[in-house]
This record gives sequence, C-alpha cells and structure tokens, in this order.
Amino acid sequence: MDKLIHGTAASGTVRVLAAITTETIAEAVRRHGTSPTASAALGRLMTGTLLLGSTLKGCDRLTTRVECNGLIGGITAEANAEGEVRGYVKNPLAELPLKENGKFDVSGIIGDGMFHIIRESGLNIGVKREPYIGSVPITSGEIAEDFAYYLAKS
Repeated sequence: MDKLIHGTAASGTVRVLAAITTETIAEAVRRHGTSPTASAALGRLMTGTLLLGSTLKGCDRLTTRVECNGLIGGITAEANAEGEVRGYVKNPLAELPLKENGKFDVSGIIGDGMFHIIRESGLNIGVKREPYIGSVPITSGEIAEDFAYYLAKS
C-alpha cells in the first residue's frame, strides 16, 4: 500500500516528507509498457513530483517536465493537492545496459536538457492565475539530484 507522510520538526521550521509509491509506479509502468530504465526514470520523476505536490492546496496543480536530448525524449509528471500523481515518457522503450555498479543508467537515457517545474493555482474568486514556471539545466539526469538542484536555485 502506497503512503505519503508529512511531518515537521524544530518548531515547524523543518518540514519532512516521505513517500512509498511502489503500487502507483507499478501501475504506471504497466499502463505505459516502459523498459526497466525508463520505468526507473518515470518512477523517480513521479515520486519527486508527488512529494513537491503534497505541499499544494485546493485546486493547485504541479507539473514537472524533463526536456532532454537522451533516448527517453522527455518525461512529464503531474500531481495535485489530493495526493494524486500521473506521468508519462515520450519513448517508453528507452533502454541502456546497467552501469558497472549494477544500477540503471537513468542519466544515460536522459542526457542533457532542462528541468521545469510548473505550479498552477486553482480558481481564485473565479479568476485563473498565471502559472509559476521555474527552470534549471539538468545537472545529473538522475532525477533526484535535479530536483535538489532546482530547489536550491528556486
């Protein structure tokens, strides 16, 4: 069973978020028929987007886009304040051999490009607000490090 956990520490000055997304990612992999390495990339992006999206309120929505020149061609994930997440990859069959350390070569199928976060606020007294869009270069292609770089720069 998937879980999303929120917590605070240090009198509310530190926020802790954790997620177990095994079932959600397995369903996305089944629906999209992704290769093992594309599955790892999609799972990482969906989980990171879910964690950031868990701070949303009301009708807000968060989209994370990886625009890249690697075999995968790009990845998108979207989360809402309800804890729902979805995602897709442009090339679900993108695959490379495992690295020497036995890990998936996610950075290899990502390549170079840009990492975008788009935050859209829901209706506010009948008026839709302009989305906030933040972008940084892909620093590693391993997804988690790209999220960390984005958060450090934003």
